[in-house]
Amino acid sequence: MSAQEPQFITVGEDSERREIAVLRRDGRGKAPGIFWLSGFKSDMAGTKAEAVAEWAVAQGRPATRFDYSGHGVSGGDFEDGTISRWAEEALAVFNRFCKEPTIVIGSSMGGWIALLLARAHLKAGGRDASRIAGMVLIAPAPDFTEELMWKHEFTDEIRRTIMETGRYERPSDYSEDPYVITRKLIEDGRGNLLLDKPVETGCPVTILQGQQDDSVPWRYAVRLAEALASDDVVLTLIKDGDHRLSREEDIARLIRAVSDLAEREA
Repeated sequence: MSAQEPQFITVGEDSERREIAVLRRDGRGKAPGIFWLSGFKSDMAGTKAEAVAEWAVAQGRPATRFDYSGHGVSGGDFEDGTISRWAEEALAVFNRFCKEPTIVIGSSMGGWIALLLARAHLKAGGRDASRIAGMVLIAPAPDFTEELMWKHEFTDEIRRTIMETGRYERPSDYSEDPYVITRKLIEDGRGNLLLDKPVETGCPVTILQGQQDDSVPWRYAVRLAEALASDDVVLTLIKDGDHRLSREEDIARLIRAVSDLAEREA
């Protein structure tokens, strides 16, 4: 795909104001379009995001993606980031650019953001008016700050460090730089937990989950599928798949999943 300069929109007011970078290609207007939501510390220039955008444009479909504040080329400090903040940005971009029926694709944390987006979108307009035509979730990690980090990964010492200093530098498997986990991120996450009750998206959902995922256990995807009680859900477990699911065969599987949902909407 040829290089494209992002456009910027402003989200928030006063001290919460930040500039969010968006890449939007209108294609030939064929619906549904796609809306990409990246993972924690990932951006819209990642392998999967690029591949899905290329597929959409080749199909003549609109493609929208953006960087959360503190990520990629968007403004803001990563350590100011929270689930609420990033979900607000996702909703702002969706409402501004995705006027057509749209398949929302969320990777890892992007899966949590996708579900929060669907909740806000349904609350605002109702199921009949929803523009979310389908959802593909890749190793989705709703509630990860609480269920995967705070309760299971973090030791008493790490939890104490976060509460007393406000931050913890967590080593990353994907970068030499640590992931900074803030007290604000953890506490805000508790206001956005989803898996303790039924989850509604108002659309068919496909979940792709690697069984060799060291970040999000595959049984976590099963738990989410069970929570999506009122939606049509397809869960695919990839026996040798890791968390990223970025191999050639993984991306081909992702494109098929998106294509299948697009054909259902056509």
